[in-house]
Parts: sequence; structure tokens; C-alpha cells
Amino acid sequence: MGKIAFVFSGQGDQFPGMGKSLEETFKSASAVYEMADKIRPKTSYQCFYGTEDELKETKNTQPCLFATELAMANVLIEKGITPSCVAGFSLGEVVAATVSGIFDSETGFRLVCKRGELMQRESEKFDTSMAAVVKLTEEHVNEICEKYSDVYPVNFNCPGQISVSGLSEQMTDFAADIKNAGGRAIPLKVKGAFHSPFMQKASEDFEKELKKVEVDKCKITLYSNMTAKPYTEDIVYLLSNQICNPVLWQKTIENMIADGVDTFIEIGPGKTLTNMIKKINSDVKAITVDEYLEEEKQC
Repeated sequence: MGKIAFVFSGQGDQFPGMGKSLEETFKSASAVYEMADKIRPKTSYQCFYGTEDELKETKNTQPCLFATELAMANVLIEKGITPSCVAGFSLGEVVAATVSGIFDSETGFRLVCKRGELMQRESEKFDTSMAAVVKLTEEHVNEICEKYSDVYPVNFNCPGQISVSGLSEQMTDFAADIKNAGGRAIPLKVKGAFHSPFMQKASEDFEKELKKVEVDKCKITLYSNMTAKPYTEDIVYLLSNQICNPVLWQKTIENMIADGVDTFIEIGPGKTLTNMIKKINSDVKAITVDEYLEEEKQC
């Protein structure tokens, strides 16, 4: 039998009401929201009753998703599902790092709150946005990006899907070029040019925050967005610099499969990562937390 991996989703899958039924059903989930509310009042209220626009704000999105994803992970662990390894997409990597044992829950939550504030601060300096490009090869997308001074390929998600970040004034023409090339640029539900040079200062300041806290070694293998390989001793560098560098998600999943993973459970309110993994390798099992819990009920 192969290994089980938990994969934690990033910004974009959030929605009003996320985590509410989980919090009402499981004590391990409600304990996470209680912890979050003590550090950042009304975090649970934003998750359960916040508006879509409110949840799109990076300073809100990141702590709300962290709390919801950690709650989900704790429910699975409480049920005896322990992952052999973990990975997270963008902010999901902070949750994955927490579950891996690098941080305790409170430290991880405090850090993600700061991360969200820093990234929002930088996104407000420029009019930027992100889009997912589909139906084109990596080489073709890179070639089109090179025509623009401030458009960057940043998330290498799965075959035929790459996210880009850039100045909004250039993204309009970029989207037209993508369409003319036979592809499509789909706007993402985020406010900022994440994982691009626009986030350099946020990365530098987040590194300072990481250096203030106690960082432990991974108890569960954690894969890095930047390298697509397991973390070693360079935790602070990798976790801070992924903010302004591309997410190598496809390579990460391929490496996890090569290392023996055959079951991926997506920890998050949506199924974005599940769909990506199925496109990367249709032979492995990729399932969301909700689907897993539903399967368990029927057994």
C-alpha cells in the first residue's frame, strides 16, 4: 500500500460559510477556531458569515483559510488518518508546515496573519492581478510573458495550466495574446501579483518574522513550493522566499508520487488541488476532505 499525503490549498477556494459544519460537528475543529479567535478576534465569524468581498482581502483570506484547513487536518488526524508527508500551495504551505511540526498551531496562525498583512500591503502599492492560463504549453506561456515588462509566470500547476501575475494594465493585452494563441486567461479570486517580484519586500519582512519564532525540525516530511523537494535545514529561507518565487506544484506532486504517495487528500474548502492532481497523474487517488468524510460515512 502506498503513502497518504495531505495537500493544503491556497487562496481562491475560500467561500462564506466555510468550516461552519465542521466546527459544529467536531471538537478538534472548534478548538482551532477558538484558538484563532483568541489571537485574531472574529476570525471564525469571517469564515462562517463574512462576505465574499471580505474574504477576498488577503489579510482576511490567509488567516481564515489557515484556521479552516488546520481544523480539517485535525479532524482527519483525530480519526486516525496520519499523513506520511504534506505539501501546501502558497499559503497552504504555512498550514502544512504547522501540521509537519515546524511550528505549534498558535505560532503558525500568528505567522500567517502577518504573512497576509505583508502581502496585502505590497499588493496595495500597485494595481496588479493574477490569471490562470489554460490550453497552452509552459514554453508558450513563458514566451508570451517575455513580451511584457511586468507579467510573470508564477504557478506551474499541472499540464496545460499556469498562473501568471502582473500589472493589471498589461494583463489585459496579455490575455488577448493568450486568446490569439489558442489559450484562455481566467482571472483569479485574489488581489495581488503573488509569487512575483512585486512581493519581494513582503518576502524580506516575512523572513524577519520567521527569525523571531522557534522553528523545529519536520516530524512529517514537508515538500517545498520553491524546490518541489522535501525541506531540509533551510526552513526560514524557503518559507519566506516562496512568497516572491514561483510555486512548482506539478513537480512537487510528481516528486511525491515518485516517493511512494498514491493517495492525496486535499485539505481546504474547495477541490482545486484535487483537480490538478488528477491532471498530473490519473493513476493516483485524489480526494477532498468532504469526499473522504462522506466515504467514511458510507463504510
